Parts: sequence; C-alpha cells; structure tokens
Amino acid sequence: MRRALVACAALLLGACETVPALPEFRDRTPADLGAFFDCVRERSLTVIAAHRGGDQPAENAIETFERTVGGAPGPVFLEVDVRRTRDGVLVLMHDETLDRTTTGAGPVANIDLAAFRGLQLKDEGGRVLPGRPPTLERALDWARNKAVLELDVKRGTPFPDVVAAVRAAKAENRTLIIVYNTEDALTVHRLAPDLVLSVPAASVAELEAMSGTKVDMTRLTAWTGTKEPDSALNIALSQKGVEVAFGTLGNPATSWDGRFAREGDAGYTAFADTGLHLISTDRPLEAMRAIDDADGPGAPANACLSARSAR
Repeated sequence: MRRALVACAALLLGACETVPALPEFRDRTPADLGAFFDCVRERSLTVIAAHRGGDQPAENAIETFERTVGGAPGPVFLEVDVRRTRDGVLVLMHDETLDRTTTGAGPVANIDLAAFRGLQLKDEGGRVLPGRPPTLERALDWARNKAVLELDVKRGTPFPDVVAAVRAAKAENRTLIIVYNTEDALTVHRLAPDLVLSVPAASVAELEAMSGTKVDMTRLTAWTGTKEPDSALNIALSQKGVEVAFGTLGNPATSWDGRFAREGDAGYTAFADTGLHLISTDRPLEAMRAIDDADGPGAPANACLSARSAR
C-alpha cells in the first residue's frame, strides 16, 4: 500500500465553538512548490485538496479554511474560486452571481468593493452567517505559513491581475493557478514561469501537444477529470515528470464522493493507488482518514515541505 501525504484534514462540524490549535510545526507551506510536487511524485504520495476550501460553515470562506486547517497534520491544499468586482478587486466567489452564497444579489462583476465588504455569507441551506466573503488579498494573507491556495480563475478574470496579487503577497510557493486550456497556460506561464499550473490532460497526446510549446513541464500538474482514474495515463504522465490530479467532487448523487459516502471510503485509497498525486474532494476529512488508515501510523505528512528544486 502506498503511503499518503495528507494535505487536508478535518472539516469540523459547523456547530463547534472553537478551532483546534495548529500542529506544533509552524510553517506547513512548501519551500518550493515545484520541488514539493516532484517529491510527492517520486515518493508515490497522494495529497488531498479541499474543493472550495470545504463547505462548513460556508464555501470560499476564511472561517471554513480555519476549520479545514485546524485538524490537519501536514500541508493543506485549498481550492478556491477567483472573480473580479466592478472596480477591479479580486474576490473569492464560485458563482457568477452573489445570490446563492451571500446576502447579495446579481453578478459579482456589478458590485464594488465597498458593497462587497458589506455582504454576509450563507451556508448551503441559505442560513445567513456572521462571516463575510473574502478578497483574494485577504485569503493570500491568511494562508501565509498555513496553506497552499489553488486558484480557480473564473472566466473574465484577468490573469495578470491574479499574478500581480500573488506577487504582492509573496505567495509564489504557496499558490497554484488552475487553467483550462493551452492558451491560458501559455498566458500565465509567460507572465510567471515560476508559478505551478494545473492544466487539463485527458490523454498523453494532450500533454505532449503542450510540451511542444514553451511551457516548462516541471511547473505543471495534470488535471485528468472526474470520470474515472486511468492507471496507464497516470503512469505515463508521471514518467514524463508531471504530477497527476483527479476530482472525486460533484453532485453527491453522481460523484465519486457520493458513491464513497454510500459504499465506503476505501475507494479513496484505491484511487490513490492508481497513481494519483492529488485528489480534489468535497469530503477531505473522509479521504484523509481512509488513506491514513490504510497506510498506518507514521505517514510522511511533512516529508516534502522542505524540498527544493535543483534548478
């Protein structure tokens, strides 16, 4: 059984009054994110990322990040969504509109920062919470020494603005940028060749097409979808020095997360054993426990944090 590097831990119940103290080590972010992923691949480890940062008490919320990080024994990955307000401020929001997750209404692009700061968050059931949706600047500042943020840059949000925010926060080694096509990958790579990108790669040919560009393949992770892990593809990508990511997230009625909730969480371990280096999930606590239980005590949760590239 492969040993797993746990990168996201307990989502505490929303009813909990306090957030547990962080583990003894102070800095759980990598010294070099590219080298960190190389170490994960070379040691056949698997990291777990919390989709939208988790959902308790609300998605894309600092309070949720704190609860996700609170019980984590090692490096934490939080996938968050980035949009831009009318006056050009980058904020965390999954939907195009404010209605579902905040007390606001209408498109994010129609609100200015002053109004955005007055919003309150809502939970999945629509209950209004005391927390407020954060700006990207606040999230990057909060994540210092605590977490790696995977930035899912939504359509219409300028990549130069996102890169500038990462630079301003000195967050290059604790930020991964998600792109959905080769054109966007080239755009971001030209802006910031040192940043690690998540790019779609449903086949080796798709990745090889990108290797013909001027993208540094050592700065890529390959997103292989949510349908079913492909061991042959995972191995082929790994042999090219590219780490493999997969999502078990989605509608509980049809997603792998939903299936594992019904049939047993050992499915996460089975998926890890197909050669996945990162699993993005709506059930990070359950995924972490399943992989940890299979590996037994002493999993190398922090083994790759200090890795540095020889570049």
